[in-house]
Amino acid sequence: MTTLSTHDAKERGSTVDEETAAEASEGQVCPDCGGHLTHDASRGETVCADCGLVVDENAIDRGPEWRAFDSAERDKKSRVGAPTTKLMHDEGLSTNIGWQNKDANGNSLSSRQREKMQRLRTWNERFRTRDHSERNLKQALGEIDRMGSALGVPKSARETAGVVYRRALDEGLLPGRSIEGIATASLYAAVRQANLPQTIDDMVVVSRVDEQEFTRAYRYINRELSLEIGPPDPADYLSKFVSELDASDELAMRAHDLLETGKAENVHSGKSPVGLAAAAIYAAGLLVNEELTQETVSDATDVSTVTIRDRYRELLEAEADRDPVDASAASGSNASA
Repeated sequence: MTTLSTHDAKERGSTVDEETAAEASEGQVCPDCGGHLTHDASRGETVCADCGLVVDENAIDRGPEWRAFDSAERDKKSRVGAPTTKLMHDEGLSTNIGWQNKDANGNSLSSRQREKMQRLRTWNERFRTRDHSERNLKQALGEIDRMGSALGVPKSARETAGVVYRRALDEGLLPGRSIEGIATASLYAAVRQANLPQTIDDMVVVSRVDEQEFTRAYRYINRELSLEIGPPDPADYLSKFVSELDASDELAMRAHDLLETGKAENVHSGKSPVGLAAAAIYAAGLLVNEELTQETVSDATDVSTVTIRDRYRELLEAEADRDPVDASAASGSNASA
């Protein structure tokens, strides 16, 4: 029978204590009694099987949110790769070969490998767009993404534009009209639905078609698809114009109040919302004593000074019914100027 010396026993005991401490630090044993820990997946808790101490709770379940009872169902529900998007003709389900001629380590490819990759890209594009309808859809969605990026339109609104264009394609609204015109109209419809401050002039700047063709296409898809998009709110353009003019927050709030009063008095009926927003900013500048000339506001908003002059007077007249003192002060300061 083998016996251990006192020194060996102390070393063996210290080794066991170190292993127990290491296991406790790794979460394998209970830090209180040294018992075995078990994980309760239904409650998200880690408890000791001996003393019942709850060591951890509210654990994150990193598994899938779905359940599968056989391999076929598991393969059907499994998801990998990037999410689908309406901004690609195949919704992003196909393979895309990058344009960089580099390997996985970042080294440049040889001339023979570059030729091979170019042939692969060519055949990949041919397989991704099998007929003319897919090629046209790819071109249109590329136009929507390009114009949306140039205007700073959020991706959610660009996705909506892709859905609108697909609806127009399914309803057979494209024959006799240009792809660029319907694409621009779809993006503008999505912008209007999201209440974004992009105007028709902004759309014309980035579009490949003129204003007449674009507005005609917009009215057409709005009617045929029953989008039921109401007239834009002048207040939606305030933040954009105030930012371009570098005006104060007080002026922005005052301009918003002027527009709300004007809408209550039905001043906005039949008027351009962009012109009303520009006139409200100019009138608010008079009320808060900020030096904004009609030419400055006109340059920032792309609205003529005649429109600003006519609309701001209407807004001040509507304001006079609620607060005659401020409206008369603004009119007096404008007359003295």
